[in-house]
Amino acid sequence: MQHIDEKKLYTDDKYRFEYVAAYMGFGEKDIKAIESVAERMRPLVPAIVDSVYVKQFEFDITKRYFLPKNEGFTGEVANSLDELTLDHPQIQFRKNFLGKYLLRILKGPYDDRFLKYLDWVAKIHTDTPEKKSKINVDYVHVNALMGFVESAIINGVVQLGLDREEEAVVLSAFNKLMWIQNDYYAKYYMNPYFNEAMQKKFAAEKKAQKSSTNLFSDLNIISILIGIIAGGLGVWMSCNKN
Repeated sequence: MQHIDEKKLYTDDKYRFEYVAAYMGFGEKDIKAIESVAERMRPLVPAIVDSVYVKQFEFDITKRYFLPKNEGFTGEVANSLDELTLDHPQIQFRKNFLGKYLLRILKGPYDDRFLKYLDWVAKIHTDTPEKKSKINVDYVHVNALMGFVESAIINGVVQLGLDREEEAVVLSAFNKLMWIQNDYYAKYYMNPYFNEAMQKKFAAEKKAQKSSTNLFSDLNIISILIGIIAGGLGVWMSCNKN
């Protein structure tokens, strides 16, 4: 049985990748499968990109993330969701970014630089001190997006007309790669060490809330006691009066 250092999973990107890849069985066979269809998949990238942004624009909660200016974008931003269209310059900028990402995962090379690239893609969607922009996408939307992108890739592979055995190998390879990318996102959203400061903040807020609740409880008890005493005095005075 292989020992895995839990803390190292959150502090050593390569170590984490090697663990996740080994768990999934992602290796040279998968890389070769992706490379074998890369040239035929590249022409499909623009259609995949368009489909992704059409989907993003179906919901106000996901569309709103495209209003803030992206890091690296120098043009004018839209002032409202209604002004933000699929052909807006900032959306074209984002589409270009996604297109380059898809081409990168098709061409590799799958080395340490590639792993750093996958990590960077995940990191820029979170609010980290190194970023100029303050775009911080909730993980629920990232997870849904990754599922949609993988489905689009699957549809693209199916269109290639591969024989059944080769198609299965290629689909399995892309599936593993997308889950590896998704894990890079999860590392930032669900990292107990990365979020230690936030945990302390929540703990302090919870403690303060509890103290406030106890204070109100004490006040309620005091109010009840005062009511009982006042009622008792009222009865006593009434009896003495009679």
